[in-house]
Amino acid sequence: MGKLWTILTHLHSLAGPTVMLLYPLYASVQAMESPSKLDDEQWLAYWILYSFITLMEMVLESLIYWIPIWYELKLLFIAWLVLPNFRGAAFIYDKFVREQLRKHGLTAAGSGSSKKDDKSSSPSSKDKDKPKSKFLAFVTPKKDHEAY
Repeated sequence: MGKLWTILTHLHSLAGPTVMLLYPLYASVQAMESPSKLDDEQWLAYWILYSFITLMEMVLESLIYWIPIWYELKLLFIAWLVLPNFRGAAFIYDKFVREQLRKHGLTAAGSGSSKKDDKSSSPSSKDKDKPKSKFLAFVTPKKDHEAY
C-alpha cells in the first residue's frame, strides 16, 4: 500500500499544474494559431477566471486553509473550465462575468450590442463619438503606440 500511496500522491501533485497551467498554455497557443475566434474566447475567458480564482485564494488564504478538500474542489472546477467538452470558462464568462461588466459599464459593448458585432468591423465615426468608460480608456492601448 505504501508504493501505491506514493504514486497517487505524486499523480495528485502533477494533476494540478497539468490541468491548471500546462494544458491551458498549450491550448491557448493552439487557439492563437487557429483561424477560429471561438477557441480564443474560451481560453481568454479561462485565463480571466483563473486569475480571479488565484487572486481570491490570496485574499481568502486564512479561510481556505480550514477547508480540507479545497485543492480537490478547485482542481475539479478548473478541469470543468478547461475541458473542451464542457467549455466551462466560456459559459461562466458569458453568463456571469460579461453581465456584471456590462452592468457596471466596463465593456466596450455597453448598451445591447453583442460581442460578435463588435469584432465584425472597424470602428465607425459613430462608434468613435461614443464616450468610453474611464476604465476602458485607461486600459485600451492607443493606436499610435502599437508596434505591430
